[in-house]
Amino acid sequence: MNTSRLEELQQGQAERQAFSLGELVRRRPETITAALLVAICVIVAIANPAFLQPSTLVDIGRASVVMGLFALGVLVILAAGGIDVSFTAIAAFTMYSLTVLVQNHLPGLPIAVILLIATVGGALLGVINGLLVHHLKVPSLIVTIGTQYLFRGFLLSFIGTVWIMSLPPQMGAFGRLPLLQFESANGATITLPFYFLVLPIAAFVTWWILNRTLMGRAIFAMGGNANIASRLGYDLKKLHIFIFGYAGALAGLAGIIHVCANRQANPFDLVGTEINVIAAVVLGGAKITGGTGTVLGTILGVLLIVVINSVLVLVGIPSTWQRLVVGVFILLAAAFFVTRQRKK
Repeated sequence: MNTSRLEELQQGQAERQAFSLGELVRRRPETITAALLVAICVIVAIANPAFLQPSTLVDIGRASVVMGLFALGVLVILAAGGIDVSFTAIAAFTMYSLTVLVQNHLPGLPIAVILLIATVGGALLGVINGLLVHHLKVPSLIVTIGTQYLFRGFLLSFIGTVWIMSLPPQMGAFGRLPLLQFESANGATITLPFYFLVLPIAAFVTWWILNRTLMGRAIFAMGGNANIASRLGYDLKKLHIFIFGYAGALAGLAGIIHVCANRQANPFDLVGTEINVIAAVVLGGAKITGGTGTVLGTILGVLLIVVINSVLVLVGIPSTWQRLVVGVFILLAAAFFVTRQRKK
């Protein structure tokens, strides 16, 4: 075989490999998120081996639960072509109201019932969002900005502003309940809390809804083009009620877990965390314009945000710089995805 022929074969093989990699990234954008996550962990572990200590990994897992639940709800709404910024207000309203109710009127209420009430309460507030979005015919961003202020305003005006430092015993016990407990090399006790299980369960349920049900097909159809989805026979009102109700349910559940984990109820908590959550979903490959998104990508995006924040805290970088780094990652991800779409 002559040299020119060999060079042509090598060039063709390189082009096929590049095409295959580009096609993989286009079809599975979460591969970039996974690669970034691995790269950051490797670099930090080399610079500071303490990063791989079990205590750090458990802290990352614990910090991912509330953000992960929020992000799964946002994923469903983004996949349908909407956006929601009221989920933290729903969480705060649900967690504080329920804590006050249990503390003052139902002190013996089992924790399983408390979790159920929080989930149902969050879902009802989410349904309000869905009905308003459908009937007002305005972008969901505008509606949820309004309901965010509405829910928080009602909470602070009529329910309370007092920081509850002593939770009902069953809520505090749930926050301390261990799923996995062991001692580190220096003798410290490391505990992975039982409530961590809520995140993988919610992730599986969300994956099943999006990938194995007619509702999931309808959600992606509406995200692709709502008018076409309507012509195909999908009931947009039911879809709006479901996606916002589902996101609200996850927000309510996340709120009560947040209270139990921190062992205090602050009605001013979670303000401003919306951007981090939406960033995690976008970094996981979901488009703001709708029609795409995966549960795996969302979880990877959550882990990426949590790891970035953890790393910056470890090296003593201020929280303002944390926002800067997350913003840079969002812009880079957006630029990359747009570039891939244009090439397509």
